Amino acid sequence: MRRRTALSVFLATLLCTAASRAETLNLLIWEAYIDQGLIDRWTQETGVSIRQINFDSDDARDEVLADPGNNVDLVVVDENGAHLFGKNGVLQAVDEANLPTLSDYAPKWRDRCAGYGLPYFTGTVGILYRSDVIAQPPTSWQDLMRPVSSLEKHIAMFDDHTELFVPPLMLLGAAINASDTETLKAAFELLRAQAPAVLTYDYVITAVQDQAIGPEIHMALGYSGDQHVLNDKVGKPGLWRYSVPEEGTLSWIDCVSVLASSPHRQRALEFLDFIGSPEGAAANAVALTMPTTSDAALKLLPEAMRSDPEIYPPAAALAKSQFQQELSISSVQARRRIISTLANFQ
Repeated sequence: MRRRTALSVFLATLLCTAASRAETLNLLIWEAYIDQGLIDRWTQETGVSIRQINFDSDDARDEVLADPGNNVDLVVVDENGAHLFGKNGVLQAVDEANLPTLSDYAPKWRDRCAGYGLPYFTGTVGILYRSDVIAQPPTSWQDLMRPVSSLEKHIAMFDDHTELFVPPLMLLGAAINASDTETLKAAFELLRAQAPAVLTYDYVITAVQDQAIGPEIHMALGYSGDQHVLNDKVGKPGLWRYSVPEEGTLSWIDCVSVLASSPHRQRALEFLDFIGSPEGAAANAVALTMPTTSDAALKLLPEAMRSDPEIYPPAAALAKSQFQQELSISSVQARRRIISTLANFQ
């Protein structure tokens, strides 16, 4: 956790000291999570540049947003973050009056962004694996939590207080938003038993770029769509694959939001309208091989993409999925204590 906190402090310092120019918008976003060609087109048409600042966990992002002097104009948040930061006045409320393209998004997506963001991409949490090492796709969270001996020290987990707990809680048959002490204690025992097999608790897209450990990662906890980024990072198409375990998983949605404190709110809203337009959302989805939440953009996607089960999973694969909900402060604190303890068992 020390490294994660250092990352957050670094980002906050960078944002606070690098004053945003009038013609630059600061976008706080996951790495490789927006098409650069789309950004270039926006800049060419408007003269406004986009400065991307990457984070690699929700916790790191939230620490930056908690700093009132962060100079962020736009941010990618999950549905829980949209609710929480919107309710606390951190995010600008949006509707069809100030963000016209919202009319292309179904209520089921808009409601999950709580009126504080543009529905961006949706997906699941699952198991990423190297197909050259693991011939049979993982089918259970057991494959990750109790790996075979050949995978010891080849596992990458993810020290986020939500995602890290999805595998153990699913194996326990519990809710992913569980907050009671007994359930979290049981989840901790599963994570502690797994810890000796874990190579790193850094987000796999970050870790795979570390030459010291990247080649040693054979299986990882991650998000649908991460396999495409990993293949791009290692320069080997099709090497990394993705699987949704049979026990069920977390079904997530990301929203792109404008900060209420941004001095460039109107420009930021215009950028949202641009990337959320049918053409913009479709181009972004194709470039990232991700599922769009725009009904109008969906019609513009190639049929092969719309019928790809890795992009749009069949209903059966999502039948056991759960949505993220706001956790109590005590639950978040307990989960973070567990995370900080796991390094002692590696």
